[in-house]
Amino acid sequence: MIAWPLERYPRPLFWGIILSFIALNAVMLAFEIYYVPLIPALLLFVALAIISIDKYLLAIVFFVPLSIPLSTLVKGLSIDMFLPTEPLLAGLLLLYLLKYLMGARIDLRVLRHPVTLAVYFHLAWMLVTSITSSDPVVSFKMLASRLWFIVGFYLVASQVFRKERSMHTYVWLFIIAFAGVIVYTLINHAGYGLNNQMMAHSVSKPFYKDHTSYGATLGLILPVLVALFLLIKRENTNTRFLMVLLIILFIFALIFSYTRAAWISIIGSLVIWAIIKLRVRFEIVLAGAVVLVGFFLSIRSQIMVELEKNRVESSSEFSEHIQSMSNISTDQSNLERINRWSCAYRMWRDKPIFGFGPGTYQFEYGRYQRSYEKTRISTDFGTMGNAHSEYLGPLSESGILGLVGILLVIGTTIYTGLRVYFTSKRRSVRIFSLAVLVGLFSYYLHGVLNNFLDTDKLSVLFWGYTSMLVAMDVYHRESPEEEDAVAQKENKA
Repeated sequence: MIAWPLERYPRPLFWGIILSFIALNAVMLAFEIYYVPLIPALLLFVALAIISIDKYLLAIVFFVPLSIPLSTLVKGLSIDMFLPTEPLLAGLLLLYLLKYLMGARIDLRVLRHPVTLAVYFHLAWMLVTSITSSDPVVSFKMLASRLWFIVGFYLVASQVFRKERSMHTYVWLFIIAFAGVIVYTLINHAGYGLNNQMMAHSVSKPFYKDHTSYGATLGLILPVLVALFLLIKRENTNTRFLMVLLIILFIFALIFSYTRAAWISIIGSLVIWAIIKLRVRFEIVLAGAVVLVGFFLSIRSQIMVELEKNRVESSSEFSEHIQSMSNISTDQSNLERINRWSCAYRMWRDKPIFGFGPGTYQFEYGRYQRSYEKTRISTDFGTMGNAHSEYLGPLSESGILGLVGILLVIGTTIYTGLRVYFTSKRRSVRIFSLAVLVGLFSYYLHGVLNNFLDTDKLSVLFWGYTSMLVAMDVYHRESPEEEDAVAQKENKA
């Protein structure tokens, strides 16, 4: 039996520390300073980071769905971040740099992988456009946050994912915490009536700022939940039954999120799933896409006339809410999105190479608004929100190469995911890689209408899934016997 470590120390010292901490709390509470109780938790995370960086990362993943904005705790600050995850990720970034200086290295096969090379380009161009930014302070803050998301959820995670089971653990930790957020949201929503579409925008606060990021998260998670169900052995009937209930809960949450972009992205990702499962050749898919685009361009005038006739606005009636997706005449959400896209395009026209700088869209787009495009929810000074596009945002902030950077990351990830799915010799890897790829496709499509990669809520899955596909490509495509032979060869080398 292992002795409890406290037995090594004098009992008076132990009780002296406890009583001193209680006294310090009492004094701080009298001065309305409420953060002292967080000190033990902070020290616990520091100890965890030193002992096991893997467990430190997984602990962060668990807390991501539960993190809350600093602005909800302290009003009037000029900066905002999610607590406790972003400070912990910043600490992970510093720890990674320290370990790098001490000789610890990420596997070269990961560092030289096409996806990683695309990530390098993405970050390098963000650095360049931060230097040329109209507001370098804002841009370098944006670059720093993107850097700690990528280092934590992509690079460090890739080494955690050397074990196939660790990928499942990563997802499960997020799912467990996110399930709690779903239950909280549904109970909160039920208090106003689940058919109350307007309240769906805010019932997930403070964990999610609005229903769109909440819906995007559901779109990323659902395909992987189905994969985890398929990986459960058939004889484990109780576990499979519980998994079915969990999937139903997530589908129910998706429906009552009233997130039209998430609904569209889920449908689109199902089409992608069917194309992959049917093994439709890339040439056929490309030819079909070209034909569809050509057909759309040839009848675009008629389409615009029909769209302008649609006056159905979003409401609690599901049929009307679905019809409102194509309302570009009166639906304020759709019109405001078009307003933001138009501003992003005009900003790019002004600065096509370097853009205005990462994170600056919300401070610059106001003067690019046109009176005839403004809506009831537009701001006169253009000081709220972003470009509502994962593609037009980088285009306006980092120029044409900013868009190329994110498209390179997406393109190389898709290629890697398809290669893993079609060439892997292990059933579990094929099932999981396809689910991860379909989940990412859900976000790639959602990214046309919204952008959330500046938050931990979506970055944990976007970069985590990307890292999983790279890890499966590097470590898990071969059979277990071949993997063991490769590992032994590496150890000898």
